[in-house]
Amino acid sequence: MTSQRMHMANSYDPAAARSPLPPSAAALLERRERVLGAPYRLFYDEPLEAVRGEGVLLFDAAGRDHLDVYNNVPAVGHSNPRVQRAVADQLGRLNTHTRYLTHEVVDYAERLTALFPPHLQQVVFCCSGSEAVDLAMRIAEYGTGAAGWLVTRHAYHGTTRAAAAVSPSLGPNNPISGDVVLVDAPDQLREDPAEVEQAFAARVAEGVETLRQRGVALAGLLVDSCLSSDGLQLDPAGWLRAAVDVVHRHGGVYVADEVQPGFGRLGTGWWGFPRHDVAPDLVVLGKPMGNGLPISAVVGRPALFDRFGRDVRYFNTFGGNPVCTAAAAAVLDEIEDRALVPHAAEVGRHLLDELRRLTADDERVGEVRGAGLFAAVELVRDRAGRTPDAGAAAFLVNELRRRRVLISASGRDGNVLKVRPPLVFGHRDAERFLTEFDGALSTLGASR
Repeated sequence: MTSQRMHMANSYDPAAARSPLPPSAAALLERRERVLGAPYRLFYDEPLEAVRGEGVLLFDAAGRDHLDVYNNVPAVGHSNPRVQRAVADQLGRLNTHTRYLTHEVVDYAERLTALFPPHLQQVVFCCSGSEAVDLAMRIAEYGTGAAGWLVTRHAYHGTTRAAAAVSPSLGPNNPISGDVVLVDAPDQLREDPAEVEQAFAARVAEGVETLRQRGVALAGLLVDSCLSSDGLQLDPAGWLRAAVDVVHRHGGVYVADEVQPGFGRLGTGWWGFPRHDVAPDLVVLGKPMGNGLPISAVVGRPALFDRFGRDVRYFNTFGGNPVCTAAAAAVLDEIEDRALVPHAAEVGRHLLDELRRLTADDERVGEVRGAGLFAAVELVRDRAGRTPDAGAAAFLVNELRRRRVLISASGRDGNVLKVRPPLVFGHRDAERFLTEFDGALSTLGASR
């Protein structure tokens, strides 16, 4: 069980459980472990048996609501009525692949690409973020004739063979090949903000040289635009610019992973990469795109797509099917009609301000940081030493779970609380979260 915890922050460990699970959950767990096996993981010391979702709430088998302050997949809320209607209507008309002429995929592709800078004009659809990362890597490698990749040291980009090979956060037993160099991400708490951009660019340049010494040419730099798995490292805005320049000078491409920051989560626009004033060659979209339905995408420069599409056969039976594109179009409708991007900015600003106020005098909180509806609270032994405290983070995650509030943890040391609710999370939800967070923090003090 020790290795399981090392591989995933906040994973369920029956040996560490404080009390037995309710009978129905225990019976379901036994069946799950028997039929699903060891690869699967559960969250929390007491796993949640979820039976229904609505908006920002998940309901357990006893009918109790739990405030979801973690799941970015249902971007416009669990069981969103507009998405439900769009899917049901389309499923009753047509659902097939993209080798026939259909309006749905073209209409959505035009609408989606219009949300990007003019140089990103085309899109290829897949079914998952992992598939999209895999495809983006194939396109980049074919376009550059190279195979080397730079990713941050605790990145997560997916679970296909190629995506897992650039996802060191999957743990020490997940192999990272010699074609991949890990680069230390910026550390907002411990680095001088004035030096972050150039320091990261220097590490990227060193990574390019390491690849060269291995006899591997650079294909690209793949970066989550908010560095979620590296502990949500967002500032100073623009820290990515010089690194992208380094990559382009060496003939590589810059791939922006927007699976987590995309679709307005950061409150500064539709995507995360514009905060850094950079121009991606390829952009990867995933989970929130269809509010949980299997649709993802690679958006990119036509020149890269043209060469790959001309010479390499690519087809995805379910990628961009009419039902999933109907769901994705409904997500755009919800974000636009309900003004969820400025909403994320407004509610997120209040959430960050209050978290900072609540933790201002607490030496165990090294920093509160974030943008829009994506916040992080970094736990340390004390502010002076800034030593990561994964135990405190795990305690707070599970204490909040006991208070029916769901978050998780991330970062290389597992000491950063990850606060990432659906975009429909409102002021009343924020107040509930803040009240319970304050109580959990007080409990942490009493437990030590």
